[in-house]
Amino acid sequence: MELTILIPCLNEEESIGTCINKAKQYLLDNHIDGEVLVSDNGSIDNSIKISEESGARIIHTEQKGYGSALINGINNAKGKYIIMGDADDSYDFSDLNPFMTKLREKYDLVMGNRFKGKIEKGAMPWHHRYIGNPVLSKAGQILYNSSLRDWHCGLRGFNKESIKQLHLQCTGMEFASEMVLKAEKANLKVTEIPINLYKDQRTGKPHLRSFRDGMRHLRVLIKNLK
Repeated sequence: MELTILIPCLNEEESIGTCINKAKQYLLDNHIDGEVLVSDNGSIDNSIKISEESGARIIHTEQKGYGSALINGINNAKGKYIIMGDADDSYDFSDLNPFMTKLREKYDLVMGNRFKGKIEKGAMPWHHRYIGNPVLSKAGQILYNSSLRDWHCGLRGFNKESIKQLHLQCTGMEFASEMVLKAEKANLKVTEIPINLYKDQRTGKPHLRSFRDGMRHLRVLIKNLK
């Protein structure tokens, strides 16, 4: 199998079906041998039922956390390549060809860059757009001699075996930083492409906690300098 589209999920009944349908249609339209894999992290709403009815393969991740769900998903993916993205419909799973082009060109990690694309009004809080993301990404650039400008984009593609060799361990949101910094330290072939970010389609509170998760990202950046 060439591609696994991996979606971590925690109580995403409002948007998970839309994401899966777009992902499955993308595979069909582009004649790609692939799967949509939902890594559920303990949903108590209708997310699992909707995912099943939409035709995704579901795995259950008992250990809580964004990173935990993704690590379990990576370990269980059938595809040579993985494209991961959030379940809130803020990323367009029907437009993944730019990622596939780079992956087929033998890039190990292909990052989306929201700041080079279009950020829909209301899609990103101002303090994330102008303070949190730019500051943490700049720190990553300096500390790890990286050219990547959007370290925390949730839409990214990678070669499964290349990333598994990094032995990623972070269980929370800081997993996003850990993947990039370890890829840079291992001298993997990395690049980034412009993507669009759309407004979150959920009505509940986001899973991200700005200050807490920002500090966890910073600690990971510093800890792995050794």
